[in-house]
Amino acid sequence: MNELSRRRLLELLAASGAYGLVGCTPEPAAPRTRVELDEPPPDRTGADAILEVEPLTTPWQTRDPFLFCMHHDDRYPPGNASLGPDRALLAGHRVGNDFAGVDGWRMYHGDTVPGFPRHPHRGFETVTIVREGLLDHSDSLGATARYGEGDVQWLTAGGGILHAEMFPLLNAGRPNPLELFQIWVNLPAASKMVDAHFSMLWKPAIPTRVVQDGAGRNTQLTLVAGRYEGTSAPDAPPHSWASDSRSHVAIWNLRMDAGARFTLPAGPTRANRSLYFFEGSQLTVGGRRVPSYHHVAVRADTDLALTAGPETTEILMLQGMPIGEPVARHGPFVMNTDQEIRQAYADYRQTQFGGWPWPSDEHVHQREQGRFARRPDGGVERPPT
Repeated sequence: MNELSRRRLLELLAASGAYGLVGCTPEPAAPRTRVELDEPPPDRTGADAILEVEPLTTPWQTRDPFLFCMHHDDRYPPGNASLGPDRALLAGHRVGNDFAGVDGWRMYHGDTVPGFPRHPHRGFETVTIVREGLLDHSDSLGATARYGEGDVQWLTAGGGILHAEMFPLLNAGRPNPLELFQIWVNLPAASKMVDAHFSMLWKPAIPTRVVQDGAGRNTQLTLVAGRYEGTSAPDAPPHSWASDSRSHVAIWNLRMDAGARFTLPAGPTRANRSLYFFEGSQLTVGGRRVPSYHHVAVRADTDLALTAGPETTEILMLQGMPIGEPVARHGPFVMNTDQEIRQAYADYRQTQFGGWPWPSDEHVHQREQGRFARRPDGGVERPPT
């Protein structure tokens, strides 16, 4: 790696593995309106399905076929002409490797704009769910995108890709809050070296279902992957583990009214299922009270009763059949053997996975640019209206 400076190498490895190696602790959510509840007896449906309850780590703990999940929640200040924070606001921030959360936000590996400048991946997929704010994508295929406010990008790194994920501060006169999940999904050995590809799941195309309990309280399900009672999420990329219906991959967000009750339906026997309770003060799972910001590993083959506490409650559910293959991972690469990891580094040194066609490692788009995706062939798509 003689062509890379020591600083650049450290940034490269840290940026590409940052979600898995160095995390951030989300800021407490704004206070929610509490509802005084007359608590009925707990619904113990699925009580024997609970395998483990533990505090959320950084990154969130996951099970096969998922590699990890990271929750980023940053309350960014107004942006300057370069779409970053004013330099005076960077006091106390370790620019280039900023994960401490000073002032409620982080630069991560960005120097001017927050985010993750160019870094490589091979052998897995990233699913990036931007709940609030916008993200600028650029990659070594010549593709670009700006997406957010509920959009999702599903990127198959396959045999190799370089990309940048930057968080432009577009609002000059007011704060720029950003919240997103990034989930890494493994690829089976047969798909680890496929051509890189990304799919845009624009918010209007991501289905939601609202289920009302007997007291009229709602649970809203947002389906990024999987099915719920005849409603299907958009298709995953063609070589994804999730593209095979037999894998039963599901990525759901559940938003429950205060006191709402919902029964999570049973899935396949061998699937791994995890619940991440990240918003709200209290959740009851199968009659067991779970503290805020906890992970609940459950059996997937049993109906499971969920009851929200006295505030709006949100849960992320990840489910999938395990791939069941050896996992070798180092920084930006996830393969099956250590030799394949060494080969990934050698290939990257030799090819740069196609090189970097952009003028900056932290390439961003113009302030006025709306949401879009430009493919390597030059075709452009925009969110449906």
